Amino acid sequence: MANTRILWINPINVDAYDLPMGEFIDSIRLPGTEVEVISFNGDVPLNNLEYRTFEAMTVADTVRAARYAGEQGFDAAVVGCFYDPALEDAREISGDALVIGPCQASVQLAANLANNFSVIIGQEKWRAQMSECIHAYGYGSRLASMRSIDIAVPDLQKDCEYTAQKIIDAGRLAIEEDKAEALILGCTCTFGLFEEVQRELEVPVIDPIVAAFKAAEFMGSLKRQFQWRPSRQWTSAAPPEELIQSFGLFDQSPPIGNRYLLKEKL
Repeated sequence: MANTRILWINPINVDAYDLPMGEFIDSIRLPGTEVEVISFNGDVPLNNLEYRTFEAMTVADTVRAARYAGEQGFDAAVVGCFYDPALEDAREISGDALVIGPCQASVQLAANLANNFSVIIGQEKWRAQMSECIHAYGYGSRLASMRSIDIAVPDLQKDCEYTAQKIIDAGRLAIEEDKAEALILGCTCTFGLFEEVQRELEVPVIDPIVAAFKAAEFMGSLKRQFQWRPSRQWTSAAPPEELIQSFGLFDQSPPIGNRYLLKEKL
């Protein structure tokens, strides 16, 4: 059987996270999984999607990347931001490729580990949009709280010891005051920190990169074994191909600015 292939989409216009996230993914992937990590080459050097304005600027590129995933035979693609930007839009046009969002994958995993959870967010700005996502996914009743550590996305990896301590402090409050039974780190840029926090707080601490990537691996394997592909009936239907062609929607290649490839492990 051919290897499972996953496209990890960093939906920003700089390549700063491609290598470190790729190396982290390399440390958790199964031997039979191949991965391509990409970012975009947009005109504006967006390095985060903390604001809805920034997110809106990348939606079309994410949709093009999802189309690329289907055309290139990827089993699954991950939109690598905890806001799950353009998730439903990407799913509509991804062909046979499954599309995974870190927020949805994380809350689904948390629901299998605990009766409720808190999300550790970088800034208070994130609260409304992330709460909307969690409620839309049907997990609002399990959300114990959101606790902010007051660190912007570009700064989360600058001093990992400081960030980890801030997460531990916020997580302890979530557990003791909000009665959270599990924690979710509410940004993919917190990668590599969950184990230290989990040892300190002794509750499940979910890294959204791990949750999303493992969901993509798992769903990709189910697709290969049982032919469980995305539905294209009724509300899941993609735009008619003749309309796509008439509008010239995908005449140009997706705006991929950087690629980091992880081939089969020997």
